[in-house]
Amino acid sequence: MELRDLQIFKCVATLGSVSSAAKELNYVQSNVTARIKHLENELNTQLFYRHKKGMILNEDGRKMLTYVNKILLDVEELQQVFLDSHTPVGTLKIGTVEIVSILPTILAAYYKDYPNVDLSLQAGLTEELIKEVTDHQLDGAFISGPIKHPHLEQYDVCMEKLVLVTQNKTFHKDDFLTTPILVSNKGCGYRSKLEHWLKDEGLLPKRIMEFNILETIINSVALGLGITLVPQSAVNQLATTSKVYCHPIPKKYGSNSTVFIRRKDAYMTNSMRYFLQTIAEHRDITVL
Repeated sequence: MELRDLQIFKCVATLGSVSSAAKELNYVQSNVTARIKHLENELNTQLFYRHKKGMILNEDGRKMLTYVNKILLDVEELQQVFLDSHTPVGTLKIGTVEIVSILPTILAAYYKDYPNVDLSLQAGLTEELIKEVTDHQLDGAFISGPIKHPHLEQYDVCMEKLVLVTQNKTFHKDDFLTTPILVSNKGCGYRSKLEHWLKDEGLLPKRIMEFNILETIINSVALGLGITLVPQSAVNQLATTSKVYCHPIPKKYGSNSTVFIRRKDAYMTNSMRYFLQTIAEHRDITVL
């Protein structure tokens, strides 16, 4: 069983077709087909369901992919251990929740000091990012914390003040019963804070509306669609023009901690070591 065959198998499994994998790997399509067939013969089992539009992993194929991902990850880590130089190079795949006010400062400082590292940034919700870091799909992520996870370690990044945002200048908690609440999808740290607050108050909102983009939520509040809970830094500009109004909330729910997470057992490359150092140099854990 050759490493190249495992790489081809993973590519076909990910893209769902031989032609797409051949294009991605810059191989002749017949070569990809032959290597998949050779792998299946070697394992004495079929790994895919074939259909007109492509290929889908069957039960054995899904089992195979679990092992292949681990093998390829171990090979990548082995290369990093022996090839990692004192000067950080390579790629860091980093995830982040939508609003981390200090993130541009951290990224700019890191890029200035280590321009040979390619930073790949991916946005997502906290729960999604935790899973992707755990599954080795990301090297690390900025999420709402703190968290308790057996496979992850966390580093403090910043603490931000949360505010309730409305179109009206005045607000009373009974407004939750008559006004739609605008939130991100499940897994968002700000949404979790708001839900805990409402639960503790025994309030059942009239309507909850979900959005994928925080900017859309804030602009919708400015147009009078509903109310939301977000970091104050996200609405400062609109608040100064009186397009929205910010209201303080109980201290128990009034702040949001951002942490950076990575797998405890992941090899610490120089690229990651200096990234963590940059975070430590710029972190801000003071609530505004």
